[in-house]
Amino acid sequence: MSLKDKLPGQLGFGTAPLGNMFRAIPEEEAQATVHAAWDAGVRYFDTAPFYGSGLSEIRLGEALSRYKRDDYVLSTKVGRVILDEVEDAAARDLGEKSGVFEHGRPNKIVNDYSADATLRSIEDSLERLKTDRLDIVWVHDIAQDFYGDQWLEYFNQARTGAFKVLTRLREEGVIKGWGLGVNKVEPCELTLDLAEAQPDGFLLAGRYTLLDHERALQRLMDSARAQNVEIVVGGPYSSGILAGGAHFEYQKASPQIIAKVEQIKRIAAAHGVDVKAAALQFSLANPAVAAVIPGASKPGRIAEDVAALSAVIPAGFWQAMREAKLVSERAPLPIDEVKA
Repeated sequence: MSLKDKLPGQLGFGTAPLGNMFRAIPEEEAQATVHAAWDAGVRYFDTAPFYGSGLSEIRLGEALSRYKRDDYVLSTKVGRVILDEVEDAAARDLGEKSGVFEHGRPNKIVNDYSADATLRSIEDSLERLKTDRLDIVWVHDIAQDFYGDQWLEYFNQARTGAFKVLTRLREEGVIKGWGLGVNKVEPCELTLDLAEAQPDGFLLAGRYTLLDHERALQRLMDSARAQNVEIVVGGPYSSGILAGGAHFEYQKASPQIIAKVEQIKRIAAAHGVDVKAAALQFSLANPAVAAVIPGASKPGRIAEDVAALSAVIPAGFWQAMREAKLVSERAPLPIDEVKA
């Protein structure tokens, strides 16, 4: 079975914001956001221990505890073990993502992709999520943005540890699938080249979006599809900049990025198109993509995501985007599907 067969629809909910990403979210607001997603028909939820040092998992587990476990698909991640010991959350070295969860819990985060740590991480996640099983497990952030020049060392630790454990758990029927959850293309490329690793998919955040997709097109999408390894697109709004926010790659957007977004906005306005709709539909137009999982921290955002998925976008918008070279000539677009 492909990843598309394992997921209940093309729209999921990425719960990184529930870990107090960028701001402290009131508990009632976090709970209301999950329930709004459920009421809107969303049945795939993704989280990670890293998001607020377990806070996202705790909040998601509490919200989902009122629903039947068989009625939704759940994924979380391994590679970070959360301890009872505390640290200064604002002072953590998170590579390019420093400060992103400074409002989360102060519990110490240990980077560990070994077999033992993978099993411990899963057990801890099950407890925080108040559930007896996970559907999909992603190996989290074995890439340059967190580990710089050391990223290959962490990748190799995962290759000999987490990859083997997750493959065994899938074979035993404990989980339905596994893959990488990363913000960079290169770890996915490397995994596809391994004879001993056969992932089901990749959760690729920020690298196949309306704003940033060229490298993924050149290096990953075709080869992933050829191996029946499908992509879940995380961060389809590029950390918020495509949805009216100020962040790109989890940091304040640069003047160059802001200028590019303004170009997209002008073309969208000329054709009466919501940029959020264009962002979601662009990502889903690639046949290698199984689902998109935008994040949200307010209930009202969920309805916007659902509406964006079904919004009618005129062909002229996509043609104008191509002519302005704001989308790659190689990128499949919704109008290409219509022509086919």
